[in-house]
Amino acid sequence: MNLSFDLRLATEYKSQSQKIRILTEHWVGENVFCPACGSPLHKFENNRPVADFYCPACGQQYELKSKADKFGHKISDGAYKTMIRRITSNDNPNFLFLSYSKEIMMVKNLLVIPRFFIVPSVIEKRKPLAPTARRAGWVGCNILIERIPELGRIFIVKDSKSLPRDEVLKQWQNIAFMQRKDLNTRGWLIDVMNCVYRIPGNTFTLTQVYECEHWLESLHPENHNVKAKIRQQLQIMRDKGLVEFVSRGRYRKIV
Repeated sequence: MNLSFDLRLATEYKSQSQKIRILTEHWVGENVFCPACGSPLHKFENNRPVADFYCPACGQQYELKSKADKFGHKISDGAYKTMIRRITSNDNPNFLFLSYSKEIMMVKNLLVIPRFFIVPSVIEKRKPLAPTARRAGWVGCNILIERIPELGRIFIVKDSKSLPRDEVLKQWQNIAFMQRKDLNTRGWLIDVMNCVYRIPGNTFTLTQVYECEHWLESLHPENHNVKAKIRQQLQIMRDKGLVEFVSRGRYRKIV
């Protein structure tokens, strides 16, 4: 995979943001495959309101966001209400987060976040814009990358090295079952995954996961039996081959 941008494509543009859009979109169209099935991605027509790329083979859609250097723990997105509406209507594309080096104009990282990992608990509501702002009162949102379990962060390029296609496809297939879950089920499963994968080491206990009880209560105030819900999600993770039951109250991470 060639990680360099074709700088000749942007020589006629004066705006830096336009240049980056042209360079990154062209690079994705020339180099990136669909992580769900491995087919080449195609670019949508310009000014499409939601997605930038699609896979003609499996129908997955992707929105590209680019940034110089590294993405932090959170990534700015559009209007908060629009994002929540997209999530609840299941009309959300997958995200491609691309970071690049300004000095040598090369891709450093390309991270895929599947749309079924975008649930309300990973969306942060920003403060309204000040009354003096051009869009006074407008409320944006951030995607909290740190709240997305590692299973839901699939790298195609990491630290300036492209990952093997088979490895990327396998990572997607490990979590593809999530697409068939409703929003509430996915929300609980993702939040419990977060608790599990933040525990150091390959093994963990039910007691350690229970330590997240208050945090989970704050995310799901409608539920009054959080420990039972935790056990239910661990059962799903075990059935899907993500964790292994070792002994009473003890588990091992597989994926």
